[in-house]
Amino acid sequence: MPTTPTEPTTAPPGHVALTEYDVSRERAVGDRPTAPRARATSGGRRLGRMVTAPMAIAALAVGGVPVAASADAAEAEDRRARVSSGCLWAGKTYAPGDTVAAGGTSFRCGTEAAMPYWFATAPTNQPDTVPTPGAIASPVGQFSPGARQPGTSYTDYCVGNQLIPGTDDVYQVVRVSGGKLLWKAAHPIANWKFSGPPPEPTWRTPALCIDGILT
Repeated sequence: MPTTPTEPTTAPPGHVALTEYDVSRERAVGDRPTAPRARATSGGRRLGRMVTAPMAIAALAVGGVPVAASADAAEAEDRRARVSSGCLWAGKTYAPGDTVAAGGTSFRCGTEAAMPYWFATAPTNQPDTVPTPGAIASPVGQFSPGARQPGTSYTDYCVGNQLIPGTDDVYQVVRVSGGKLLWKAAHPIANWKFSGPPPEPTWRTPALCIDGILT
């Protein structure tokens, strides 16, 4: 099985290189617009001072609550909401503490950095208790970080003019800077125990690889 490529690789829209399948199509949230500064329209310098002081005070507190404290509380509440929502597996939500089996491994729903995360706990001989459709599309809205799936043609890539089938590896969902969820090769497909049929072989051929580009 090939290792992580040492030379840069590129792929057509919808695909990226072996260890960073950028399947999220959502744009990062931009900076929020700031309110225009209020201006005094009469009264000269004295009025300017009178207007500025209340504005400064209002900037420090809204309804008697400091803005910084309010923002921190909102962020904490947002994190609690995301954690309480549980972990996603094939589009279904599982509560924190729930355990599932897939590919010969047990996974427990927990949190990492205050976000839902599937922890691989131990090998198991138990048949799959959750669907294993494979890494067939973006994990966004389908799988939480830590979840693993067998690779498919969706994760094919090229090294030079050589085609590396996505079915060679098992892929894990990872969260990278900016909050994007990606598929990343975790281990060889031989480590995955199939309870059902494996993914179909890739339909692509090496002829589609041109100088590292999957055409």
